[in-house]
Amino acid sequence: MPEQAVTPSPPDVVAWPADAAARYVASGYWEGRSMGSHLAEAARRSPDSVWLVDGPTRLSRRELMARADGAAARMAALGIGAGDRVVVQLPNCWEHVVVTVACFRLGAVPVWALTQHRHHELSGVVAHARAKALVVPGTLKDFDHQAMAHEIVAAVPGAEHVFVAGDDVAPGGLGLRELCAPAEDPGATAALLEEAAPDAAAVATFLLSGGTTGLPKLVARTHDDFAYMIKRAAALCRFGPDTVYLAVLPLGHGFTNAGPGVLGTLLSGGRVVIADSPAPEVAFAAIERERVTATSVVPAVVMRWLAHREENPDADLASLRLVQVGAARLTPEAARRVKPVLGCTLQQVFGMAEGLLCLTRLDDPDEVVHHTQGRPISPDDEIRIVGEDGEPVAPGEPGVLLARGPYTARSYYDSPATDARSFTEDGWYRTGDIVRRGPGGNLVVTGREKDVVNRGGEKINAEEVEAFALRARGVAHAAAVAMPDAELGERVCLFVVPDGTGRVDLADVRAVMLAAGVASFKLPERLFTLPSLPMTPIGKVDKKALRADAVRRIETERVNGHADGEQP
Repeated sequence: MPEQAVTPSPPDVVAWPADAAARYVASGYWEGRSMGSHLAEAARRSPDSVWLVDGPTRLSRRELMARADGAAARMAALGIGAGDRVVVQLPNCWEHVVVTVACFRLGAVPVWALTQHRHHELSGVVAHARAKALVVPGTLKDFDHQAMAHEIVAAVPGAEHVFVAGDDVAPGGLGLRELCAPAEDPGATAALLEEAAPDAAAVATFLLSGGTTGLPKLVARTHDDFAYMIKRAAALCRFGPDTVYLAVLPLGHGFTNAGPGVLGTLLSGGRVVIADSPAPEVAFAAIERERVTATSVVPAVVMRWLAHREENPDADLASLRLVQVGAARLTPEAARRVKPVLGCTLQQVFGMAEGLLCLTRLDDPDEVVHHTQGRPISPDDEIRIVGEDGEPVAPGEPGVLLARGPYTARSYYDSPATDARSFTEDGWYRTGDIVRRGPGGNLVVTGREKDVVNRGGEKINAEEVEAFALRARGVAHAAAVAMPDAELGERVCLFVVPDGTGRVDLADVRAVMLAAGVASFKLPERLFTLPSLPMTPIGKVDKKALRADAVRRIETERVNGHADGEQP
């Protein structure tokens, strides 16, 4: 056991042992500076060059930092200070970036949420994070986020402020346009923020992690570890002043922001272009207009891009050098098409909010790029692949992936029961992913130990879906499993055992979940009825058998129409 630990803030987070922290500092990984200071330094290198593009809005480095520092000063005047949590639920827009940088400058802790999150998820995040403020759109896709935010603030102790994007700000809210106006005296404000910069061991952000619990878990990432991961990934991706990064995936995802993403581009001196949709018509126009060099997508998006490019070859994509694909596994067949169809290098990405980030390298041979999910980015990333007995498997054999290192968390925030399942006593994170290690240390992800569905990169807890299904009329037992899908990788398939009181409809289960304020991406998309659920010899529901049953029924549907017992 280590003699002493480096204690980040807040104290409800397990720190790196002192000996490990000293090693990371000595290796130059941890620089002892806040994310806000890193970004301010990058801005000073070329203050008048464009740093962020969102439609007609083009912000230079000087302008972006002036707006971020202005927002930081105004949040401070409202009583938001170092260590206070700010939940940011915005669509892709320049304000998302400015508010994030403002939090880093102030030492407040941004918590990125998805716009698909509804009352169920968002109130849970606000309560668990003990957030002081919410940043939301007004109305988005006919949903009133502003009203939901005010309901949550009224119900959750400690939550005080609602910041709203757009012109229609209800009483009690504060407009983002005013919050994000440039500081009145940018130089003086910047100096004050630099003087009061947060400690590098303090928490920079809480990332949301899905998995085996229903509501997202909070992963505390310190300024030191987060900056190291982003800068290391940016170096491996060869980001620099000539990089033009297109953000098409939601900015609520760590992949988009930090893989190296938006933040890696800003720290490298490149330019970020924000798009409000990953649709090929939108993305290709942005690539052509802004001479985009790099972007990151999920397999479902790259498949749409490949199909669109083959049908519409006229768009000028010559500037595009790199497409990262992550969040779900890309098939080798699709991987082989990226370079000849899109004309750029493919990079496979395998990462997690808890830390570990794996990338294929830009000069890797096709065999590695097409068939693996890359290797860890840091020389000090530690990997173990173990069997059911907890012992290392033979080389090349599949097993459960364990990880630790200079940017992999040692615990979740204030979740001791979850920590006991997810982290070992000596600091290894149990990822729940089943992998095998190939030549050169590259990992191939073959499955999951955890009971989750990966729908286009969104992780959905099966037990959460099952709990809601049991509230629906006529359901005696329920089991949710992953159903393979060519576009999204997986969708939620629900097996139910009726209680005999009447027909069980998929619409009833979905209605229960929607009424509870559950994000729509969690809704089951197929329902099959069974007289009973299959069980393993030790008395657990046999999910493996159910997944096989789902595949069989889908194939039957493809050949003959709807399978027996299905509610589409």
